[in-house]
Amino acid sequence: MAGQADPRVADALARIAAFEATEPETVEARRAVLGLLGAAGGRAFDRRCFDPGHLTASALVLPPGGGAILLVHHARLGRWLQPGGHVEPQDPDLLATARREVEEETGIRASLLARSVLDIDVHRIPASANEPAHRHFDVRFVLVAPTRHVHAGDGVRAVRWVGLSDLPSAGIDGSILRAAVRIPASAGV
Repeated sequence: MAGQADPRVADALARIAAFEATEPETVEARRAVLGLLGAAGGRAFDRRCFDPGHLTASALVLPPGGGAILLVHHARLGRWLQPGGHVEPQDPDLLATARREVEEETGIRASLLARSVLDIDVHRIPASANEPAHRHFDVRFVLVAPTRHVHAGDGVRAVRWVGLSDLPSAGIDGSILRAAVRIPASAGV
């Protein structure tokens, strides 16, 4: 795309601009993502952009009928998280990234519940042997699984469904709880 603007930038800017940030954390995360896109442009999608970091996409996945979300035990981080990850060059937009990552990590092809962004979170990723510490500017969507039958895939040790009422005691990051509260009531949850 040398000499051309990355079309993912305009799509991401439109999605983030339309996101209704209400909590102080999401107001700041929205501002940070817009700043990253404004400063880095298409480089914001490159997982090798470590200063200040890069965009990622993830999804809170509901089972048929709602009432729970799907969590994956991330192999590298050793934590229960929502499925998601890095943008690949072939991903046309952040939503496609989230859907691809869900399929790679859990084996399911989830359907879109809403085209709008569910949540935005900026979090620190610790250094590894191959990467310095950096930040993920994570854009989150909500998807619906066609089945409760899932399996651990790429970079995942285990997967599990957690009832929404059980989330506070599930030992997960507070940003996942915040995002779960934002799931539309029309989702049957």
